[in-house]
Amino acid sequence: RLNDLTLNHNIPPRVIKDRFEKHPYVSKAEVEENGNKAKIILSEKKIMAVILNNVEPYFITEDFQVLPMFSDTKLTDLPVIRNSNENYQVKPMNYIKNSDLMDAFKIIDAAKKTNMNIYKRISEIDLRKGGDIILNLTGIKTPIVFGRGEEAQKMIYLEIMWDGILDGNSLIQESDYIDLRFANEVYVKKSEITGLTE
Repeated sequence: RLNDLTLNHNIPPRVIKDRFEKHPYVSKAEVEENGNKAKIILSEKKIMAVILNNVEPYFITEDFQVLPMFSDTKLTDLPVIRNSNENYQVKPMNYIKNSDLMDAFKIIDAAKKTNMNIYKRISEIDLRKGGDIILNLTGIKTPIVFGRGEEAQKMIYLEIMWDGILDGNSLIQESDYIDLRFANEVYVKKSEITGLTE
């Protein structure tokens, strides 16, 4: 932490730069000296999601670097990635690039490119230990069985249905799930009421 740092002849700009760049969220710091003042330009790492390793959450960057979550860090609307099949140890500042995380990142990228409103509502990407991926969206109770592969095409199908999802289409609202796993088809599983009681 840099507290009450003033630029003087005892603290060279390269030391200031080095100290800022040691912060886990900073990718680059530029320090321009102007007399006894300094202009500091910080570039932050691009955080893609929150990854859950057992119970402890971490940030993960676009370069698959794991970053710690500090207690005073404010969570933004980042998707949470959980239940990876890969057996790996999550340690802050390490890199984790595996097929599960790559699949999750492809879904995030496809959502960003297709419809930012869909992207902003992705609350969870459940990797299901290598099974079919399930998406949960903020404000929408019906889970989406996304499967694996063909992320862009599936996201387009989801966008086609998007207005109906948001407008509370009764078929969608009363469904157990929306299934995007099948080529050129969307399957909506409607809840069945059997009338049986225990």
